[in-house]
Amino acid sequence: MSRLLKSIALSTSLALFSAGTAWAADPVQQHNSNAVWFENWIGLSNASMVVAAPNGKITEIFAKSGTPVFELKPGEVLDGVYRYELRAATEEKQEIVNPIDNGRGELQTESFVPFYRTGAFFVERGVIVTPKEVKEEEG
Repeated sequence: MSRLLKSIALSTSLALFSAGTAWAADPVQQHNSNAVWFENWIGLSNASMVVAAPNGKITEIFAKSGTPVFELKPGEVLDGVYRYELRAATEEKQEIVNPIDNGRGELQTESFVPFYRTGAFFVERGVIVTPKEVKEEEG
C-alpha cells in the first residue's frame, strides 16, 4: 500500500512540476500612460519587441535580460492601435534536427525553445489607454 501512495505522490509532484514549467514563460502585458512592458518575465532572455505605430513606423527594442519596454516619444505620438510582436528565448532546450556547420567551431546540436506572442495596445489623446468594453443594447 505504501508503494502505491509513493507512486501517486511522485506522479502528482511530476505533473505539478511539468505544469509549473509550462506556466513559467507566460508574460502579462502591462502599461502606464506612456510605456508598455511585461510582468511574469520568468525564464526568458534575449527578447525582441517590434512595435508598429498606426502610421506604419516600426520600432524595435532588444533586452538581453528582463522585459523589453516600449515608451511613447513626446512629439511623435499618434493616436490609434499599436501592434507588437514579442520574441524571446526560454530556458528550455530542444534538439536541432539538422545541425549546420557554420564554421564557428563545434556543431550545435541544441537550441533554446523560442517564445512568441503578438498583441496590441491603444493610444488615445497621446496616452496609452485600456479600451472600454462596448456592449450593444438589444432592441
